[in-house]
Amino acid sequence: MLIRANYGKRESISVVIMMAYKLNTVIFVGVFVEKWKKGKEMWRTAINLILKWSICGCLLMGNSLQAAVVLQYHHVSDETPASTSTSPTLFREHMAYLAQEGYEVVALPELLASYVSTEGQRLKQVAITFDDGYESVYTKAYPELRKRGWPFTVFVNTKPLDEHWKGFASWKQLREMAANGATIANHTTSHDHLIRRLDGETEHKWRQRVKEDLVLAEKRIKQETGQSHRILAYPFGEYDLSLMKLLESLGFVGFGQHSGPLGSIHSPQALPRFPFGGHYGGISDFAQKVSSLPMPVESVSLKAAPDTDIDPLLPITDSRPSLVLTVESEALAKGINCFASGQGRVQTQVDNHQVDVVLTGALPAGRSRINCTAAAGKGRFYWFSQPFFRPNEQGEWPPE
Repeated sequence: MLIRANYGKRESISVVIMMAYKLNTVIFVGVFVEKWKKGKEMWRTAINLILKWSICGCLLMGNSLQAAVVLQYHHVSDETPASTSTSPTLFREHMAYLAQEGYEVVALPELLASYVSTEGQRLKQVAITFDDGYESVYTKAYPELRKRGWPFTVFVNTKPLDEHWKGFASWKQLREMAANGATIANHTTSHDHLIRRLDGETEHKWRQRVKEDLVLAEKRIKQETGQSHRILAYPFGEYDLSLMKLLESLGFVGFGQHSGPLGSIHSPQALPRFPFGGHYGGISDFAQKVSSLPMPVESVSLKAAPDTDIDPLLPITDSRPSLVLTVESEALAKGINCFASGQGRVQTQVDNHQVDVVLTGALPAGRSRINCTAAAGKGRFYWFSQPFFRPNEQGEWPPE
């Protein structure tokens, strides 16, 4: 099995990918970071293809897809905003559940690289991530994870660390965690809304501004911790097609905040995680999500543009996107239930393998999602989530 890229030096790219297949080994973008030099597009292309190939299931046999889930936390505290906080007690319960049920907790780079199962078994792998780099990760979560010998990832926005903001971990604390199994990854410099253009800003100027932000954050992480994995967690989980293309050109993987396990339908620049905090994260909710399986989706589109990739950033004129899923069987299609932000369960129309999601009203301005689930047997659920972002009718974004 061989993938060739439509780029120069394609034979060299093919050799790299063939080696990945034949060795069946752990391969990840971080392994090659030091080989990237300006103008060496061959490496960036090869790495992105390997990652796409691994995640999309080209190395998988049949339906032997892993139950690979990424968990997302912010604060682990009783004293921080409830909407983004998980209590230390509940966090310990989550970790105890993973241990009790035999989940394998792996580092995020390893999860991405080794997204391959063997002999048709459904493995149970989980990666634990924290956004923003809050101090409570060091004081509350880290001791529990270190006690268990479990790796984890901290996505940091570097400006608060450089300026010693209250409530954030320090670079010294991050270095200690990195020495004990933590991956330190990119959450930009100052946690801006990356998809929002400044007044009068051209597309070129926007790309340059965002690129400089991402590169600077990656540079500061490398300077302080020695790590450079080129894994980004989008601030607020917001991304659009233009941002995804920018990340791909820079050799970055991107994680959002839309829920679900990793699946073949996901772009390496739009990977899902299960966020916990506020009303989400009771132990029964946690158990259901961590055991979920990727929905066997063959394609996702909008009815208005069936042949183009979905742009999560909706135009002002489109507040009721018509989502269309094509799944592997009519029986599965008939068992799918979908839920939209602010609307609860919404109607679905099934035609053979196709599921049309019919919204009852406009999605709210700001961030929203359509989540679709279906019974997968033995108490588990298939899961798929599509995020959307839109300003209001006046072109303004709601206050945070």
